[in-house]
Amino acid sequence: YSHHKLIMDLSEDVVARAVEADPDKFTGGAGYNPFRIDDSLRTVEQCVRERGFSYVYFHPITFGIAPNDRRCYPLYAKCVELGVPVGLQVGHSAEPLPSNPGHPMLVDDVAMEFPTLKINLSHTGWPWTGEFISMLWRHPNVYGDISAYFPKTLDPELVRAMDRQLRSKIMLGSNGLDLRRCVDELDQLGLREQTIERVRRGNALEFLGR
Repeated sequence: YSHHKLIMDLSEDVVARAVEADPDKFTGGAGYNPFRIDDSLRTVEQCVRERGFSYVYFHPITFGIAPNDRRCYPLYAKCVELGVPVGLQVGHSAEPLPSNPGHPMLVDDVAMEFPTLKINLSHTGWPWTGEFISMLWRHPNVYGDISAYFPKTLDPELVRAMDRQLRSKIMLGSNGLDLRRCVDELDQLGLREQTIERVRRGNALEFLGR
């Protein structure tokens, strides 16, 4: 946050090697640095057009800026041009970074101004769960994942919405947590079978255009 650099950053080359090693398991995602716009856009375009990447993930909170900041808009336009979705973290920051840019409602402007862009909001939006639910319900192309939280710890309001109006919008993720535990705990939430199928697999396939 202080130096506008990522503490940990796997290069796109590392990602590409993982995809090449097991394309059935991995899909390539490029990154974006809003303080290195030209370089980032060139990398994104090369990764999508030449290396088969199908996704861009970036972390506005790292840089202390909101997702509707003007420095993020070149990325959104490039993703629309290339026909790939974009993902970003919402919710509070677990690291010593400013949490205020993580309000899910800040994505409202982006979704309205780029209505064909598929957007994934990571990490449930907590503690602004209501805003997270609102953005997914309000915008056809806005999805969300529950990664970084074990399912049994999810806000009950979000669990109810997952089984109803957000059935086709929520995706399972681990963010490095025990994936088997995440799957097992999802099964124990009492969700409808069609909800579990969508959250485990169907929504991600739809989001990524598979």
